Amino acid sequence: MNTLLKNSTINIRPVQHSRLNEVDMSHLPFGKIFSDHMLIARYEGGKWQTPEIMPYGPLALSPSLSALNYGQAVFEGMKAIRGIDGEVKLFRPIDNLNRINRSAHRMCMPAIPEGIFMGGLTELLRLDQNWVPDAEVGSLYIRPVYFAADESVGVKASESYILAIITSPVGPYYAEPVNLLVNRDFARAGVGGTGAAKAAGNYGGAMLPDKMAKAAGYHNILWLDGREQRYIEECGTMNIFFVIDNKVITPSLSGTILEGITRLSLIQLLLDMGYTVEERQVSIYEVQAAYHEGRLQDAFGAGTAATVSHINRIAFAGEDMQLPPVLERTVSNKLKDALQRIKTGEAPDPYGWVVTI
Repeated sequence: MNTLLKNSTINIRPVQHSRLNEVDMSHLPFGKIFSDHMLIARYEGGKWQTPEIMPYGPLALSPSLSALNYGQAVFEGMKAIRGIDGEVKLFRPIDNLNRINRSAHRMCMPAIPEGIFMGGLTELLRLDQNWVPDAEVGSLYIRPVYFAADESVGVKASESYILAIITSPVGPYYAEPVNLLVNRDFARAGVGGTGAAKAAGNYGGAMLPDKMAKAAGYHNILWLDGREQRYIEECGTMNIFFVIDNKVITPSLSGTILEGITRLSLIQLLLDMGYTVEERQVSIYEVQAAYHEGRLQDAFGAGTAATVSHINRIAFAGEDMQLPPVLERTVSNKLKDALQRIKTGEAPDPYGWVVTI
């Protein structure tokens, strides 16, 4: 288990009165309640300025802001959880830093230094640690958002940027198993595009098909590749896994799929549990054939917000493929329990994934 140390190069301006006593921590809608403080770090004149932790609230931004006009913006999603020892813990935060920097590189943005990201996040969580709910209730969702801040409508990479980190106490992202709709009229990403980056525009482009899926009675879209509309890529905001003939199959990273940190963790756990894991192209027709032949045993999504999310049914070509009852699924249930036990400290962490604040 790792422990982060205090960072003294951050200006801290705490709130006068906490809003925590106004919040019902037993009922936490996802992403609608925000804790007392936020971190702001600015990149100006070719270098990073001293970060500041301040009361959570609006930022004064110009309508000419580069990010608003040209979409030069990326973000991350991570969680702080309260362990069984009462301490606040993060799960693989350096991987989140590495991923936001890969996303930033793709969007022509400067890298965020580890000292600013990790040091600032540590101080922010120390200041707002009482906002972290008990593990059986939920977690503290952490949203780093990084965007271009030039006041200019010239089409070019910005010369100034803002990193903001906000936090939100949350309950479960999905309260029930997920229903997915395959929609072949849209594609999430194309070869050579930004699909492997956690770019804000990727999610904006998914809003219309997502709305259509919900109107049809489904939770999310099951995305196919943009070239052949054949190979499965992601589901909603999650990576996806299938269990067919006792083998666990997940789409290989192709440059159009976001490399999920939960995905990487589950693959490691599966291998250590003795499962065969195949990272490869998997077509919707292969899944459909396995369903008809009784070989599709499990399917689940993996992501920071949802962790392990059971898939209930998949709609494709006029057919609803109903998966086995959740209680009968060995793989996804075992994974969900194992990952949660590591995160809370209930089980050993041989991988060094958990960082204590």
